[in-house]
Amino acid sequence: MFSLRERLDAEPQQLWAAVVGALVLVLGGGSLLFPETVYDSFLWHYFWGPVQADAHNATCAIRPGSTIEYLYSKSACAGAAEPVAEPGYTIVSEVGYMIALLLTVSGVVFLLERLEIGEERGLFWAMVPFMLLGGALRTVEDAHNAIGDSWFDYPLNTLLISPVIYFTVFGVALACIVASIWLARREVVDRYDYALGTMGTAGFLLSVAYLAVLAVIESAVTFYPLVLVAMVGLAAAAALATWVAIERFAPEVNEGTGLAGGMVLVAHAVDGAANVIGLDYLMALGVPYNLSPKHPANRFIVDLFGAAWPFLVVKMVAATFVVWVFDGQLAEESPRYTILLLVAVAAVGLGPGTRDLLRSVFGV
Repeated sequence: MFSLRERLDAEPQQLWAAVVGALVLVLGGGSLLFPETVYDSFLWHYFWGPVQADAHNATCAIRPGSTIEYLYSKSACAGAAEPVAEPGYTIVSEVGYMIALLLTVSGVVFLLERLEIGEERGLFWAMVPFMLLGGALRTVEDAHNAIGDSWFDYPLNTLLISPVIYFTVFGVALACIVASIWLARREVVDRYDYALGTMGTAGFLLSVAYLAVLAVIESAVTFYPLVLVAMVGLAAAAALATWVAIERFAPEVNEGTGLAGGMVLVAHAVDGAANVIGLDYLMALGVPYNLSPKHPANRFIVDLFGAAWPFLVVKMVAATFVVWVFDGQLAEESPRYTILLLVAVAAVGLGPGTRDLLRSVFGV
């Protein structure tokens, strides 16, 4: 008779499918049997409602019965009956997205095993442009929201609003992976990861070029070069200082990741720097407003310290810890899982960081 450990080792794909199926059954079945409790008060309140509110540029959305209403003042939202959904994230939603991310990474590992790729670091570097692409596409939605274009309105704009945009970019990246493998196996290109990285880079550059065009032809979109210099400079300084400190005082921290670990530091330095400049210094750099925090973590830090700079410190400490967790043994035993986790860790920093950077640079 097999032990539980032997069963887990022998049937990981079946276990993954069972967990995903159970979640779908519980949430889907619960939404049908107990719609007010499961759907209205949980799924809509913490996950879909914030997306709808953001898509309509509302302060919040409420769900009286089966209808949706959008409110545009904080006082109206404060006096509304629950469930009330505001744009942004909550602790509940972030935990839910973290679970979804881990399940997605595990599922992609099985897919990469079928495709016989993903054990090399090339996949990690090829995915970096897609992280940038996600942030750029999110800024495209911000720009159209500022312009007020009706053709890019709800529900189409939800495809580029967090967290739906993660699934959008995932779908684009998956299609590009399949296409790049097809090209490599037919010897059209030498390596699939080079082709994959080129596709992601092209998408990112086209998105930024589109934003640049909007900055020229639309008054609601304005290019602020000083913001770009400040954010990139602060991010580079933070990442470099952290890297030098690791190499000098604790080189063992980065033994398992090498330059990929450095990229993780850069990713979270961009996010931290974009928050510092965006929340505290945009007006000093000529932008008419400062951004407001949407994540519970940076909101808590800003409220606690009265400034955003501690968020950058926390980001670099957390990124260093994560890099340290990826030791050499983990990379040897589970190379695909290690690569995808590194992609996920970098993406949750570089994606939002790129969005905040470009949003500030283009004033949207």
